[in-house]
Amino acid sequence: MKKIIFSFIICIFVLLLSINLGSVHVALPDSISITLHKLFGTSLPDRISPITVSIFWKIRVPRAITAFLVGGALSVSGAVMQSLLQNPLASSYTMGVSSGSALGAAIVIISGIRVFFWRSLLLPAAGFTFALLTVFFVLLLSSRIDRRLSSATIILIGMVISLFVSAMLTLLSSLFPNHSQQIYFWMMGSFSSRNWEHVSILAPVILPTVFIIWLFSREMDIMTFGDEQALSMGVDVRRKKLLLIILATLATGVSAAFTGTIGFIDLVAPHVVRRIFGARHRMVIPMSFLYGGAFMSFADLLARTVLSPREIPVGAVTALLGAPFFMVLFLKKKKDS
Repeated sequence: MKKIIFSFIICIFVLLLSINLGSVHVALPDSISITLHKLFGTSLPDRISPITVSIFWKIRVPRAITAFLVGGALSVSGAVMQSLLQNPLASSYTMGVSSGSALGAAIVIISGIRVFFWRSLLLPAAGFTFALLTVFFVLLLSSRIDRRLSSATIILIGMVISLFVSAMLTLLSSLFPNHSQQIYFWMMGSFSSRNWEHVSILAPVILPTVFIIWLFSREMDIMTFGDEQALSMGVDVRRKKLLLIILATLATGVSAAFTGTIGFIDLVAPHVVRRIFGARHRMVIPMSFLYGGAFMSFADLLARTVLSPREIPVGAVTALLGAPFFMVLFLKKKKDS
């Protein structure tokens, strides 16, 4: 219980840092006053200018919440993939889900399609569709190569497809130079210009998806012992795996469609959580959401403050932080074994 409470405190602290720090510093008492003013209509102190209110409420808060939601969604998706494929290197990123989602977003950007949907809804729809198609293609190709669908084969095929899709994104940016900057945005990941509209779309998709995944915690615990053991205990392995892969793809696809391709969060956060809280998914899923959200919020804070006023792509920050951190975890685990 102490670990859970401490984790909540750390996550809230990181989220508050992400909201209050930046080129314009907003003190904690001022941020509380602005929040109460916006939510309950209380009066503002005279020291708080309208510009500060606008920066805090229209830019900082929705951006930080978006980063937290996306980080949490990617981490939960990574935890699901690692459980289903029984491989510590499995994730939505290595399965090509993020790249496929970014490709769908790039096609929408280039074509300028606005039919049937508002543009804000079309991007996540295209991202999820292409992410799901990428996963199905990876599974189909893996089944043709290896009928047993071993995790090593799936991960290897997923990484190859991910590289191929990334090459297609690079090709599209060179063929359509007018949209190259926007495509580059999706390839590197960023939370720039994220607002309440994005939060209003992401939250109703990500939060229920994570909750539904959490409801299958027992099944995921059983499937970690292998498909044969799970079948003997009455788990419909094929159906549960397909459903969980679709849910994980939904969370990743929608996130990547709004923020671009961001890696390492879905690899690092679940491993950290398992070392702290154990392997039971009833704890792994919610704690992965919290730790992943906090990690992403911190990465976004660094992305917009380290070289301020210039902004670093958040995907580069997560890679710089996540790669050595993951290596330390891997080497420590190998040493312990």
